[in-house]
Amino acid sequence: MLIRGLATLGVALVLWVPAFQAQADRVVARVSLSGQVMHVYHHGQLLYEWPVSTARSGKITPTGTWRPQFLSRNHRSSRYNNAPMPYSVFYSGHYAIHGTDQINRLGRPASAGCVRLHPDNARVFFDMVRNEGMEQTRVIVVN
Repeated sequence: MLIRGLATLGVALVLWVPAFQAQADRVVARVSLSGQVMHVYHHGQLLYEWPVSTARSGKITPTGTWRPQFLSRNHRSSRYNNAPMPYSVFYSGHYAIHGTDQINRLGRPASAGCVRLHPDNARVFFDMVRNEGMEQTRVIVVN
């Protein structure tokens, strides 16, 4: 009986923690690799649901939770032929959420590991992070 109660409590905590994190931080970006979608929460309220492209076959988009490390409005990739990465929000080393010029590929895996967005959406997210602060923003990437 005790084990069943602890298991139920564990499930409840797993379901509650993401909702709590969305309320504790001013901006939360939750990226679903399986869904190829990013949900953006502001003060705990879902504001946006955007299609993304994450890592294509042979590449990885790491899963986990981070705070943004730095912002770069007009970034160009030093790894991939100077590719444009407008409105980049870097969250884990060289991984970023950023705009892409390959909008026809959004909604399916296509990147080298970053989270690609439509440039208009990337700008909205970039501005939210800049306005609310990196210390008040959380990036969550799940399978």
